[in-house]
Amino acid sequence: MIFRKNENKKKTPREKKPRVYKANPGKKIVIALWVLLGISFSFAVFKHFTAIDTHTIHETKIIEKEYVDTHNVENFVENFAKIYYSWEQTDKSIDNRMDKLKDYLTDELQALNVDTVRKDIPVSSSLRGVQIWSVEADGENQFNVSYSVDQLITEGENKKGVHSAYEVTVYAEDSGNIVIIKNPTITSLPAKSDYTPNIKESNGMIDSITTNAINEFLTTFFKLYPTATAKELSYYVSDGVLKPIDKDYVFSELVNPIYNRKDSQVTVSLAVKYLDQQTKATQVSQFDLVIEKNEENWKIVK
Repeated sequence: MIFRKNENKKKTPREKKPRVYKANPGKKIVIALWVLLGISFSFAVFKHFTAIDTHTIHETKIIEKEYVDTHNVENFVENFAKIYYSWEQTDKSIDNRMDKLKDYLTDELQALNVDTVRKDIPVSSSLRGVQIWSVEADGENQFNVSYSVDQLITEGENKKGVHSAYEVTVYAEDSGNIVIIKNPTITSLPAKSDYTPNIKESNGMIDSITTNAINEFLTTFFKLYPTATAKELSYYVSDGVLKPIDKDYVFSELVNPIYNRKDSQVTVSLAVKYLDQQTKATQVSQFDLVIEKNEENWKIVK
């Protein structure tokens, strides 16, 4: 007897367990942060290569004043003034004046000055002095020149001095030729300033013994100073701070000496009176010095 397996018996399939995916929220956050970092880095690189680099630049302008030699301009104006402000009461003198002015004035200014000194003028004039006060550049090759003249005016038996100030404009070519292009025009001169410097005072840091010693040293020095040689001065002065003057002055006195201590040195401000043996006048000189004591002796160091 043969037994066969029941081929009609159906096999029961094994149930597969469903795969379970577990969500990891921490991992998502990390990925998001990495993505954000990558975007930020890419943006930074992009800005680095495309942004305009700006810097604040502080410029320092050094303006160098160009020295211009104006001696030729000054001499030209002085020579002009000697002619312009001088005349005699004769036709010849007045004609000569106008003829000489042709060397200084433009044709227009010559015509403007024809009647400035008439032939029937009742006075004569001689120039006692001319002084240049300022020469200022006014554009290319032009200069405004301020000057004063001292005239002696004679009318009959009467004589009087007249002091006046004027300004002219001159044109100076590069070749050196000069011409006056603006007629003498009345102007004003600098007046006395009201400025008063601060009065120097002692700081009270030097005792009476030291003050007396300094007075004695300065009196000895200034007695010797007018006639002292360089070798003699070297005992009292360092490095040629004061040069020999070789003058016939006789020492009179120290005037209002003011001493102030600064570290190991003493600053000195004083006037010194001398009698000038040639002019017989009193000469008063002012000095600002720095003295220092080396061992036992004082010495002028500045």
